[in-house]
Amino acid sequence: MKSIILTAPLVIGFLIDCLLGDPYKLPHPIRAIGRLISFMEKNIRKSMPNKLRLGGIILAMTVILFSVGIPLIILIFCYKFNIGVIIEGIMCYYMIAPKCLKTESMKVFNAVSEGDTEKARYAVSMIVGRDTDVLDKKGIIKATVETVAENTCDGVTAPVMYMSLFGAIGGFFYKSVNTMDSMIGYKNEKYADIGRFSAKLDDVANFLPSRITAVVMIFSAYILGFDGKNAYRIWKRDRRNHASPNSAQTESVCAGALNVQLAGDAYYFGELHKKQFIGDDVRKIENEDIRRVNKLMYMSSVIVLLLGIIFRMTVFGGILK
Repeated sequence: MKSIILTAPLVIGFLIDCLLGDPYKLPHPIRAIGRLISFMEKNIRKSMPNKLRLGGIILAMTVILFSVGIPLIILIFCYKFNIGVIIEGIMCYYMIAPKCLKTESMKVFNAVSEGDTEKARYAVSMIVGRDTDVLDKKGIIKATVETVAENTCDGVTAPVMYMSLFGAIGGFFYKSVNTMDSMIGYKNEKYADIGRFSAKLDDVANFLPSRITAVVMIFSAYILGFDGKNAYRIWKRDRRNHASPNSAQTESVCAGALNVQLAGDAYYFGELHKKQFIGDDVRKIENEDIRRVNKLMYMSSVIVLLLGIIFRMTVFGGILK
């Protein structure tokens, strides 16, 4: 019974996502976190314009406090009335997004298949932070493959790892940090100060998950019949070819597994950012690679989920005996 209580929320959350994906028309806690970040940013810029770095720390601590504290209070209440497992399972569902990641990336795939470049640009703009109006067909496909590879960690495996350790509350902590980084963690003039702390915090939060995910992705490449040997080789060589200490971990595995070249220069907010390439240009990237990276994402996610279940059953199960 204790094992079921420990592992059921993770399993429930993952299965609901596989069936339903993100509920676009229903309230979502991540959107609420996003609104809180925007509210805090606006007020800090207004109230302490000359102390934005300090304001950024206050912003981050406040967002984390509310993002973790409110779900914790709800769960304490729900477990007292024996509905905690179900409610925590629903919370876990909101913390991961494998089906959404696949659905949104396949919108790009379908648009490219139809030969509609403008539609493809719009679809990819929904899932990447770079400027998409300058992308050609190859650039659109590459950006999509990159974001699925990177978000395998951010959107699925990392929150699963945090939830394996701390339950749904761990997922809320991670997603609050990750959402702050995606909204204000840019190294440009506007966000360099107010987003500095959030960006660094995200680097720390993702340090181990990104590396564990990369190793799992290498094994997934072997399982799926991709080039696992090259995935390992490119990971060892190119895993640091990114301004972020974490992003190239999974991107390098993906590039090696698919025998394509990712990354390179990109525009953000109209400004060109020089970036190193990841992987070798063994063959030209093609639309089918979007399907392939989604398979890699799902296989890696399932493996991490199983490892999380085993961890909770063995470690926490032993503690609670």
